[in-house]
Formats: sequence, C-alpha cells, structure tokens
Amino acid sequence: MTIHPGIKSTVSRFALVCALGAAMFAAPQASARPVDQELASVTDLKAAMEAGTLTAERLTQMALERIAAYDRAGPKLHAVISLNPKALEIARALDAERKAGKVRGPLHGIPVILKDNIDTVDMPTTGGSVMLEGNMAPDDAYLAKKLRDGGAIILAKVNLGEFANGSQSSMGGQSLNPHDLSRVPAGSSGGTGVGIAAGYAPIGIGTDTGGSIRGPSFVNGIVGLKPTHGLISRDGIIPLGLSLDTGGPMTRSVADLAVALGVMTGVDGADDATKKSAGKFEKDYTKFLNANALKGARIGVLRDFSGDDPDVDWIFEASLKAMQKAGATLIDVRYPKWFLDSQTQATYSIFPPEFRAQLGDYLKTTGPKYPKSVEEMLARAYEMPSMGKDGAGPNPFRWNNFITRDLAMGTINDPGYRAAVDYYMPMARALVEGIFAKEKLDAAVYPTNTRRAAQIAEPLGGGIPSSPSPTGIANLTGFPDLIVPAGFTTDDLPVTVSFFGLAFTEAKLISLGYSFEQATKAIRRPVNTPAIPGATVEVK
Repeated sequence: MTIHPGIKSTVSRFALVCALGAAMFAAPQASARPVDQELASVTDLKAAMEAGTLTAERLTQMALERIAAYDRAGPKLHAVISLNPKALEIARALDAERKAGKVRGPLHGIPVILKDNIDTVDMPTTGGSVMLEGNMAPDDAYLAKKLRDGGAIILAKVNLGEFANGSQSSMGGQSLNPHDLSRVPAGSSGGTGVGIAAGYAPIGIGTDTGGSIRGPSFVNGIVGLKPTHGLISRDGIIPLGLSLDTGGPMTRSVADLAVALGVMTGVDGADDATKKSAGKFEKDYTKFLNANALKGARIGVLRDFSGDDPDVDWIFEASLKAMQKAGATLIDVRYPKWFLDSQTQATYSIFPPEFRAQLGDYLKTTGPKYPKSVEEMLARAYEMPSMGKDGAGPNPFRWNNFITRDLAMGTINDPGYRAAVDYYMPMARALVEGIFAKEKLDAAVYPTNTRRAAQIAEPLGGGIPSSPSPTGIANLTGFPDLIVPAGFTTDDLPVTVSFFGLAFTEAKLISLGYSFEQATKAIRRPVNTPAIPGATVEVK
C-alpha cells in the first residue's frame, strides 16, 4: 500500500504533536541539584555514589580540603590531632569494591572522625596527652572495627579534653567553637563536636562519662547520643570510669545518627556490659524515623534545670510549644531535691577510683616507653615539656585533678566507691523508672545545658550554673539521652533539647527526636566555616 506524501506529512506532524503533549503532561522527572558537601546527609551521599555522580575518593578529598581550610588555617579550629595518611587509598579501594558489586554496609565510602581515645590500628591513640604521643594500639577498638566493616573511612582522630577531662589537650591544644571562636567547644568530646559542626565528616564518634557527648553537641549545635550503657562496646577506648563510660555517635541530623548507631551495636565478648544488650539492640535504627512520632506521645518536662540563662530557658519553652503543636502531651515532673543534691557527689565517688585502676589496665597495652600507672604518669608530668604538638601545653585542669581527685578519691575497694556503685546507681535507676511508670512517659525532655557556651577566657569557676547539672543522671542510671538542635540565643549560639528515656529505648528516642527535628529544623552552618566553592554533591 502506497501512502500519499501529504498524508505522510500529516501523520508525522500528528505524531510529533502527540509526543510533545505526552512530554508536557508526563510526571516531571526529578533533576539533580548541587548540595554543599558538608550539608549532604548520609542518605544523599549514598544515593550519589549509587548513581555514579560521587565517589568515596572525591568525598574524602573534599573532606580533607575542609580540614585544610579550617583546622590549622582560616579560623584555626584545632579539632584534628591526626589524619589518616591512607584515607584516600582506602577510599579508592572502597570505590573499586562498589564497582565490583560489593557494598559493605550503609556507611560504604563515608568518612568518619573518631575521638582520640578510641583505638585505631593505623593511627596513634593519645587520649589527647603528650604522655601517649605516638602510641599505636595493637588492634582497632570494637566500634572502630564495626565502622570499618560497615564501609566507613576513618578519616581522622580528633581533639578532646586530655584523658577525657576539660576541653583542651597537650596534643591538640584548645579547640575553638565554629559558631563563635571565643567560645568553648565543651568537653571532653569537643573535637568531635567541632568537626561535625564544621563539616569535616558527616559522622563522628565521641565518648561520654558525665556529659562529654552532650555538652559538645549542645554548644556546637549538632545531634548526639549517649546510648544505654552496654549498647556499644567500650573495648579499645581509654577508660575514664567504666561504670559510667560509653561511646556514641554525633552527627548533623537524627537520620544520620540512626544510620551510624545501627552499624556499631552488638554483643562483644571483650566487654561484658554489652551482654545487657542481647536481644535489645537494633542493626537498623532508620526504620524508626517517624515525623509524626510526637503525636500522642507523653513527654515528661524536667523542670529542675532552668534559671541560669534566659535565652536557653526561652528556647526550651518554645521547643515545648513545638512538641505540643505536633501532638505531644506534656507532663511537668521533678526529681527529689536530695537526688539532685547528691548526684554529682555520687558521680565523683565512682569515676576517679575507676580511672586510677582502669587507666592502668589500658596502659599495659602500650609500648615500653609509656607510663604504666597514674602515679608514674604524674611523676613524669613534672618533667614533661611545657609545650606539645603545635605549641599545645598541658591541660592544667586535667593534671591538677590527677593530684586533687584521682589519687585523693581513694580506690575501688573503698566503702564510698562500693556504696555508690552497688546502691546509689541501682537506686537512681529505680527512681527514674518509677517517675516514668507513674506518669506513663515515653520520654522526658530538658535543656541539655542550662546556659549557653562559655567564653574560653572565662575565669576558672566563673559563670558556674546555679541549677544542678542535668546530664550526669543519664550516666548514673545508664539510660540513653538524645540531643537535638532547638534554636539559637540572641548572640547566635546554639541551644539543644535532650530526649531522655529508659534503658534500650533508643528506637523510641530517635523517633521522637526525628519528629521534633522535622518540626523545628533548628540547625545552622557555623559562620566561621562557610561552603568551599566547588565542593558539592549532586543530589536528587
């Protein structure tokens, strides 16, 4: 059959019109958009790698460029003690694995920074002290190995209060708060807090004995979690007080924290505390990310922690209103005054004697040139060089405490220590459990700190809050505490809210914290660490 040329032309024009019409009315295709590398979530980074628009090598290079721009140059944040010299090599190997169809886990190709009291086989572990400069651990800490097995690139070891006390070290000096360089980054996980806020990596790991994850999360305006005691192994972490110690993730978002937490959980034969988590831990906490979780939730409002800073108090009240608007029922609760008055003394009855004994156990794993006890360390301290790496000097708070506290508070055989561990800690758990049961609470909330970040130049003891510290209770009970950004003071300093729960309720806290985060979106990039031109990720 022969088709007339005119009919051919008409059919062609009709087909073209139909095609154009179909294109006009078809569902729009999502186009990729550039996102500044330091603001991209783990989900964004994972999707970009799966799409082939990003490699682990490129992501690692951008992270290293930020560190070069801001850590010893620019604002000179001094968050990093050591970089992994093989980071790019590891990234390239992970890219090759992905290309070959092997993906290790949800952190495949994602850079992570670790507080420098966590053992890594390929970088020194110093505890922030020149006493342990160059100390190479015999193997990875359990959580470090879990991160590597999950595909993470351990990019750097970051600054901390020396031996997890205070906010400066003789290895890394004084880290600076990226929101305000005159302010503290808090201790002792300050380097991790600074590094996450400044965008050095999407995930960081800190440790917490009485608030050392939560304080830095508060003043740097990021998300952090002190998990249930026993959820994450402490094997390979320089101890401060193992009855209270735990590691935990610090991130820019609750979703990123959920990814990181699931990678690190598990029962570890080298840490008996993790036996408590058997059958209770999750390998994937992202399934609990529910933007509507506050609807119908019963939230206890801990009213004992206010009155030190009107801006912090106002932001906390505004946060409560946001929770109510999202559907939560709020119930005011208070701790007994005797408990608030005694909890700090109980804490100090526990960790100094434990530190004295347990640090000695850790030091046995170090080489022959390193001290093997607190007493030997103190004796060497008087001969220690006045200046360490990068001109850093000793942390006077830490070294003074070696004499006035760690040696003076007795040993783990003393009655005061035994009473605190055997009786006070179980009593604290029973008290909190009773409050939760009486009020049928899903969680309790409080301002993570009662006052904004202090000035670095503030005199020792200056500006001490009049209200009791809220963070130590989570360590004495061993219960989890999730920190979520809530707002900013009139001088643009971050404030966060803590979601506190019973043992192994991390899933519930993550759900509630995510719901609050989505309702408020109260995080900002620090003014002193802007985007680097060209350092972007294509995200759909």
